[in-house]
Amino acid sequence: MKEIVLNNKKNGMSVLLLTVLLYLAAIFCTVFGGIQMDQGHGWGTALLVLGIVWLSVGWLPLPGLKVLKPQEALVLTLFGKYIGTLKEEGFYFVNPFCVAVNPAAKTKLNQSGDVDGGQSGGANLNALLTGAGQSVEMPNKKISLKAMTLSNSRQKINDCLGNPVEIGIAVIWKVTDTAKAVFNVDNYKEYLSLQCDSAVRNIVRIYPYDVAPGVDTTGDGVADEGSLRGSSELVAQRIRDEIQQKVTEAGIEIIEARITYLAYAPEIAAVMLQRQQASAIIDARKMIVDGAVGMVEMALERLSENHTVELDEERKAAMVSNLLVVLCGNRDAQPVVNSGSLY
Repeated sequence: MKEIVLNNKKNGMSVLLLTVLLYLAAIFCTVFGGIQMDQGHGWGTALLVLGIVWLSVGWLPLPGLKVLKPQEALVLTLFGKYIGTLKEEGFYFVNPFCVAVNPAAKTKLNQSGDVDGGQSGGANLNALLTGAGQSVEMPNKKISLKAMTLSNSRQKINDCLGNPVEIGIAVIWKVTDTAKAVFNVDNYKEYLSLQCDSAVRNIVRIYPYDVAPGVDTTGDGVADEGSLRGSSELVAQRIRDEIQQKVTEAGIEIIEARITYLAYAPEIAAVMLQRQQASAIIDARKMIVDGAVGMVEMALERLSENHTVELDEERKAAMVSNLLVVLCGNRDAQPVVNSGSLY
């Protein structure tokens, strides 16, 4: 389906003024014709009939008047055939029998400019209110060409290590081809929402939540340090490319994708927090031990160079043990003063 843009229909004001003038003329013909018919003039009957006929059918051009604001489009069909799209702002007049088509007019997404009332979820359909005591909402057949932000509900997905994580994304998108959006898919808003969920699941399962050894996230056969937490920009770009491949046929352009929420699933969050804490403690202990060993080596070297005291191997071992206990302990050491001889 190829989009046809109608740019030569901006004569709505002229048609409106002409219709109003013809209505005024029809009213005059009806009144004047009635007067002349009462006076016995035969042509008065013709004027009266002409005026009544125009008053009855003169409203037919009015449904062909269309007003578009900036960044709006209207897809028109005539007896089931696609005839073109109005895309520029202005006052248009088209065939009064043309019908505007927008299968996604009733679909509400959790996004800016098209919010579902705060409910979470992807594509949430809001039915028209037709019950007793409820107002009827008329769907807008115009298609917005503005950049909009879609924020689907958070998904629980297993990463490449099998750990369940929760992730949410925000996708900035816009309609670029109205004919494809309307005729190539059943509902382009629902189609976009489903493709976003599918793309997120396909990409997230390639990465671990945190850096893990022996994991290839690029597909080149070489292990790398890619992760959901550390490579969020790359992950978002791959999600954007994945969605774009799927929605091109629907006339949609994906401008940007961003990760808005990323965390372990609640059932393993506490365990993973303990794991991170344990890893941090081990790293800290390793640093403390390395520093303590360096300080002990420096102390022994200084004592040996200055000949401050001569220590045999047994006393050196005791000194090293005492220094390591003092330097690596979690609490302050309680000194014991030896007031006797060294031995």
